[in-house]
Amino acid sequence: MQALLTRVMQGVDLSSPDAGLLMFRNLLALVPWWPLLGWTIFSVLGGAWIGWKRGRLRQAVLWSLIIGVAAWPILLALPSRRHE
Repeated sequence: MQALLTRVMQGVDLSSPDAGLLMFRNLLALVPWWPLLGWTIFSVLGGAWIGWKRGRLRQAVLWSLIIGVAAWPILLALPSRRHE
């Protein structure tokens, strides 16, 4: 925890008015954005495929964006709108 606080406080003068903003910027720099973006795209594509197969494309994309891959079992449990 001390190492994390040290990285967040790096270059921050606590007497400065923008100290909170600088700490927030340093904290955001620690987040692995590319893996998070890739996982989100994977989740939406998987949800879109399930939604397309079951006739619920828009709903599936929205749910996958909001709750990720946890939406997949929910989408599979919903009744299909396709008339095959």
